[in-house]
Amino acid sequence: MSQQILQVDQAMLETTLDRMVRRSVEETLNAMLDAEADEITGAARYERSGDRKAYRAGHYKRDLTVKAGKMSLKVPKLKGAVFESAVIERYRRREESVEEALIDMYLAGVSTRQVDDVSQLLWGDRMPSQTLSDKL
Repeated sequence: MSQQILQVDQAMLETTLDRMVRRSVEETLNAMLDAEADEITGAARYERSGDRKAYRAGHYKRDLTVKAGKMSLKVPKLKGAVFESAVIERYRRREESVEEALIDMYLAGVSTRQVDDVSQLLWGDRMPSQTLSDKL
C-alpha cells in the first residue's frame, strides 16, 4: 500500500512559479534596457567618459503585458539622444502574441465584453471593447 509522504498544493505551486517567471523576465528586460542605454550613451551608468554621447536623465515606468502576465519596466530617459529600444517598441503596451490571442477570440465569435473579461483574468490587463474593435 503506497502512502503519500509529500502533498503538493498544485494551485499554490503554479502561482508561485508564474510569479517567479514573471519577475525573472522583468529583471532580464530591465537589464537589457539598461545595456541598450549604456550603448547609446557610450558610457555605463555613473561612468565618467570623454567619449560620452548622451547623459541619463532617470527612467519612466512602462507596464507591458506579456504571456507571463503584467510586468513593470523601467525605460531609461536620455539627454542628448533619443532612446530607441530593440527590446520593446515605443508606445507598446502588449506583446504581439497577447493581442493576436485577443483578436482570435473575437474573430471566433466571443463578444467584446467576454474578451475583456478573459483578458482581465489571464493577464490582469483590460482590453476595452473599443480598442478591440479599432484593431480589426
